[in-house]
Amino acid sequence: MSNDLFCEIIAGERPAHVVHSDEVSVSFLDTRPVFKGHVLVVPRAHVEVLTDLTDVGPFFEQVQAVARAVEEGLEADGTFVAMNNRISQSVPHLHVHVVPRNRKDGLRGFFWPRTTYASAAEAQLYAERIAKALPEG
Repeated sequence: MSNDLFCEIIAGERPAHVVHSDEVSVSFLDTRPVFKGHVLVVPRAHVEVLTDLTDVGPFFEQVQAVARAVEEGLEADGTFVAMNNRISQSVPHLHVHVVPRNRKDGLRGFFWPRTTYASAAEAQLYAERIAKALPEG
């Protein structure tokens, strides 16, 4: 693993509100969410950008499962799923944003206002709600 923030989370060296972890990916709450319940899905293997990812299918199957879980677990109307490659990529480790969306939530275009969780307990509650909506396996 590399020495980046996400590799540290994957290795258990840095705390995070983990939603799901398996041999392919780790999913956890963004610490600066667009909306509460905003999840980052990162490949367990360190890759910087999408073109470096060798096994795309299993990774995006997990992204798909997290998007479904965010909608179901948070009773969201939908999700916004996005990824940056190099430009605007705040951590040099591939990551997909899965953001809960609701009608008239105020999100317009690519302007991403950020919010915060009231406490670690509130963040953990969001992580647990999403995790419970993931399929077993």
